[in-house]
Formats: sequence, structure tokens, C-alpha cells
Amino acid sequence: MMRKEWWVLIGAVAVVWLLFQLETMLMPFIAGMILAYLSDPLANRLQRLGLSRALAVCGVFFILTLVLGVALLVLIPLAVQQVRQFGLMIPGIFEWVETVLAPQIRGWTGLDVAADLDNVQETLAEHWQDAGGYLAQFLGQIGRSGAAFLAWVTYFALIPVVTFYLLLDWDRLIVNLRNLIPRRLEPDAVRLSLRCDEVLSAFLRGQLLVMLTLGAIYAIGLTVMGLRFGLLIGMLAGLASIVPFLGFIVGISVALIVAFFQFGSWVALLGVVIVFTIGQIIESVVLQPKLLGDRIGLHPVAVIFAVLAGGNLFGFTGVLLALPAAAVIMVLLRELNERYKRSSLYDADKKERRNEDSP
Repeated sequence: MMRKEWWVLIGAVAVVWLLFQLETMLMPFIAGMILAYLSDPLANRLQRLGLSRALAVCGVFFILTLVLGVALLVLIPLAVQQVRQFGLMIPGIFEWVETVLAPQIRGWTGLDVAADLDNVQETLAEHWQDAGGYLAQFLGQIGRSGAAFLAWVTYFALIPVVTFYLLLDWDRLIVNLRNLIPRRLEPDAVRLSLRCDEVLSAFLRGQLLVMLTLGAIYAIGLTVMGLRFGLLIGMLAGLASIVPFLGFIVGISVALIVAFFQFGSWVALLGVVIVFTIGQIIESVVLQPKLLGDRIGLHPVAVIFAVLAGGNLFGFTGVLLALPAAAVIMVLLRELNERYKRSSLYDADKKERRNEDSP
């Protein structure tokens, strides 16, 4: 008779094979599951205020729709406009590098970077001008491939539907899954699942709020000081903040370059430094302790590796699964490490001392 461990291994292989086979189709269901997981605490809070589960879910969807509508109507058009303005600013940056920076580099090192710079400028300008043509060509191919276009529209349209029904029955689904666990394994399974939930919720919900808050602080601060592309730089820095310090490094680097070309004064550069310093202080003193604390434990390198590995293996579906899978794997590795530290394999002398002390 085949041992139980082999059945577990066969089941895991079957799940991986299904993920490969159904990668595109699974996207709306996985996205809906993640959105339902993130929205469940808000729905529970509305229920505690006296609303039924259905009304609480409708309230959550109203809030999400309102936030998405504001982003589509206000932020995205401004960001697109600033991207176009940045494209018009690129030739001036190259001219400054060619007329001012390149001669200084030649005087310091003896290297002539002007020729290479001309090639880079021509290539960038050519691709920048052709970007609209490539986009039109891509949209045309999508339009000609009616079945593929209809499939993607259907998948994205399914995300709110799947989210609604999963969120409506989320607590019931959790109870049913718990009842399926063998009674002998239930205590350990529940304990590990709670640890996974603590890590994952702290990272996804907490880091999302940190990213939004930092992006807003950077965007408002840079815009108030009159810096061009302040909204775009703030959004970029906020998104990059999913990895600690990456948003600060990327944002302040781009902001300093733009401030130098726009104002050409040390006062403007000092203003950029002050804005990002305020953001870092707020993150360290308020956001990190209140929203994240010590519960995450996901190393920045592990986050980057998980996202890249998931994307290479399963495409966009893999990107969605990357962080939840990384959180679960990290909790399981911690559990294995704790059990290993308590085992006789790690400390054989402890077992011998325990046997000597026993009557």
C-alpha cells in the first residue's frame, strides 16, 4: 500500500500541473481571492457596526469603487500629462550632459563620452517617438484577435464578481476548510495558518498603506515646492516602497535630478532632501511601528525573488501568487527550524542529559 506521504506528494504535483495548464484562466479567481482577503477586515468591521454581511460587502465595494474612480478621474490623467512633459524634457537633459558634463568628464578622466551619448540619444529619441506606433500596433493586434481580446475583457470583468461572492461567504469558507482538516492535524494546521495570516496580512495590508502614505507625502511635498513631475515622482517612489528604502533611493534620485535642471540652485536640492527626510521620519516613527511592527519577516531580497520567480513560472498569475506563497513558505521554514532546534539531531547532548536525569 502506498504511504500517505506519497499521496501528499502526488497531490502537490497535480496542483502545480494544474497551475501551469490553467494559468490564464486562474487570474481572475486568484485576484478576486486576494482582494477578498484584503477586504474582509473592513467588511467585518462594518458588520460589527450593525450591518448584515451583504450590506457590509456592498459598503466595501462602494468604498473601493469610490477610490478607484478618484484615481481614474484625477491621478491617472495628471500622471499621463507629466509623463508627456518628461518626454519633452529629455532633449534638454542630453544637451546639458553633452555641453557641460561630458567636457568635465573628459577633463577628469580623458574619456570621450560624447560619441556614445549621441548614440544613446538617437536610440532613445527613436524609440520614444515610435512608442505611440507600437502601442497602436499592439492595440490593433488585440482588436484583430477578437477571441483573445474578449477573453481578457471577460477575465477582468470577472474579478469584481469573484471578489463579491468570495467576500460574501469568506467566513463560511474558512470554517468549511477548517472542518476538512484531519482532527489529529487540526491544532498544528490552525496554528500555522494563523501565523501565515499574521505575516501575510501585515505585509499586504500594512505595506500597501505604507506605500500609499509615502507616495502621498512625496507627491504633495514635491508639488508644493513647485517641482515638475512631483505627482509622478511621488507615485513612483510610493510603488517602489514595497521594498524597504528602494522607494526612497529611487524617488530622491529622480527628484534631485529634476530639481537640478528646473531650478539649478542648492536651495531646491535641499528642499527635495527635506521632503524625503520627512517621509522617512514618518515611516520610521509612525507607519512602520503602527502598521507593520515586527510581524512581517519577509526579507526585501525574498520579496524581489518571489515576484520575479512567480512571474517567470506562471506569468501574471504567478506575480499574484508570489507574495502569499513566500509568506507561507517562510512560516513553514520557521516551523521546521524551531522543530530542528528542539530535536536530538541538533543537540544530541540535551537528549542524553534528559535521559540521565530521568529516573
